[in-house]
Amino acid sequence: MQKEKPLILITNDDGIAAPGIKALVESVKHLGTIVVLAPDSPQSAMGHAITINKPLRVDRSHIFEDIESYQCSGTPVDCVKLAHDKILPRLPDLVLSGINHGSNSSINVIYSGTMSAAVEAAIEGIPSIGFSLLDYSLDADFEPAKHYITHIVEKVIQYSLPKYVTLNVNIPKLSKEEIKGIKICRQARAKWDEDFDERIDPNGRKYYWLVGKFTLLEESNDTDQAALNDGYVSVVPIKFDMTDYDALDVLKNMNL
Repeated sequence: MQKEKPLILITNDDGIAAPGIKALVESVKHLGTIVVLAPDSPQSAMGHAITINKPLRVDRSHIFEDIESYQCSGTPVDCVKLAHDKILPRLPDLVLSGINHGSNSSINVIYSGTMSAAVEAAIEGIPSIGFSLLDYSLDADFEPAKHYITHIVEKVIQYSLPKYVTLNVNIPKLSKEEIKGIKICRQARAKWDEDFDERIDPNGRKYYWLVGKFTLLEESNDTDQAALNDGYVSVVPIKFDMTDYDALDVLKNMNL
């Protein structure tokens, strides 16, 4: 008996018309039955936001030839929830998010709509991967990334993942020949040193524009930032359980 093809849900946070999601579909469409449900407009830096105060709309899309696809008025997490509950005939075997335009390494993971969609799938026990390319340009070249995306997805289909785990995959902005390979690593400790640039609008009203600088707080060579800086694709396993287990005993000894 022929084994059923994996059912793969694809979403993103840059919107269904973004070049990155097209490249992701092209990278994996031969690996299973693909269904796309993505935001109808960019939803970057939405984190794990969900829509609760207005109706959600889902419409068929014809952007992808021969691929069942839909666009949603909500967030990336909304897309995963709706696909699971209303669109797909069964629980997907894999959820893929991306390819994001720009880095989701280190602390960026907590702000990322791309990664939050993947985390939402992990909450449901579905293997998932978020992919990002370290290039913010709409003209970004996704060709070097496709080889690594196909390889990683093939391995996850073959071996699956530990339950409730998602992979945060970041790909350096390099040619295929320049990328040295893949490194399994941990999330680097870093932060954004932020500033709100104060400006005046044409009506004389004050407004603020967020600007900032990414600051790495460690120089260890086992992190995603180190791997990317050295020309490797970084792969970090992520869990949604944010408990600090090392701190539990400390708190217990405080007699709170």
